[in-house]
Amino acid sequence: MNVSVRFGKTLCLPVAALFLLAAPRVMVAQSAEAIVRKVVGNELWYSDHDHSRWMYEDDYKSPTKDLVKLVIQTPQGNLSEIIQSYGHTPPPQLHKADLARMNRMVNDPSFRAAQRQNERHDDQQATNLLKMLPDAFIWHIDSRGNGEIRLSYYPSPNFSPPTMSSRVLAAMSGTMTVDANQMRLRDLFGRLDHPVEFAWGLLGHLNAGGTSQVTQSQIAPHEWQITGTHVHISGHILFFKDIGDQEDEVTRDYHPVPDGVDLEKAQQMLLDGEVAKTLGVSDPFVH
Repeated sequence: MNVSVRFGKTLCLPVAALFLLAAPRVMVAQSAEAIVRKVVGNELWYSDHDHSRWMYEDDYKSPTKDLVKLVIQTPQGNLSEIIQSYGHTPPPQLHKADLARMNRMVNDPSFRAAQRQNERHDDQQATNLLKMLPDAFIWHIDSRGNGEIRLSYYPSPNFSPPTMSSRVLAAMSGTMTVDANQMRLRDLFGRLDHPVEFAWGLLGHLNAGGTSQVTQSQIAPHEWQITGTHVHISGHILFFKDIGDQEDEVTRDYHPVPDGVDLEKAQQMLLDGEVAKTLGVSDPFVH
C-alpha cells in the first residue's frame, strides 16, 4: 500500500498555447471551495494535455538512499543516470547496476512495459486523490496577495473515504498555496491530525503527526513541474515491515529536450555528458 499523499505526473503542466486558450481568472467573490475546484480542474486538464519533455537534476534522499540523478524524458519513458551517492562518486558496483538498468530500459520492451504500468497505476492513484480534495476537506481562504492565495483545510465530517489511501488523505489538515493568476497549485502541505487505523488496528496503523508536502514551480512561461516532494509518515502495516516513509525529493535546472530524442538517443546524451553539460553539472563518469 502506498501511504504517501503524492500527485506525481498528475500535476505536470501543458504547453503555453493550450494555457492561453483556457487561461483562468480568479474572481474576488469566489469561495474557498470554488477556488480549490478550479485548481484541481486545471491540474487534471493540463496533465492530460502536457506533451513537453524535460531534462533535469533529481536529488533523492531516504533512510536507505542518498542519490543525485540526471533525468531525461522521452516519449518511451524516462532515462536516468546516478552521478552522486551520499555526496560522492557512486561506487563501481552501483554504477555497474545503474548502467545495466539503463541498458534494460533502452533494449527490453517488457521492462519498459512494466515501468509504464507502474507509472500508470501511480498516476491513477494520484488523480483519484486529487479529485477528492474539494470534498474531503473544509476549506478557508487565509490570505490573498503577492500573486498568491493561501488556503487552510481540515477534514470534512461529511466525507467518507472510499479507499485505504484516501483514509490517510482524509485524516490530514494543512495549507494550500495557489498561483492567483494562473490558478495553479504551488504548494500543498498536510499533517496527520490523528492516528489512522486499518481494521481497528488489526491490519496496521499510521502514527499521528506525519507530514506530506508537494511543491510545484513554474519552470518556463506557463510550464510547471513538481520540484519538491517531502513525505514523513511512520507506522506499521501487517505483513509488511514498519513503514518508514521518510522521503525527500527535489528537482531543479529544467531544460527542454530537443525534438526527436528517443530512449537510444537519451542514453547517448547521458553517457557522453551532453545532459550534464546542458544542466551545468559534473558527471564523474565522463572524461
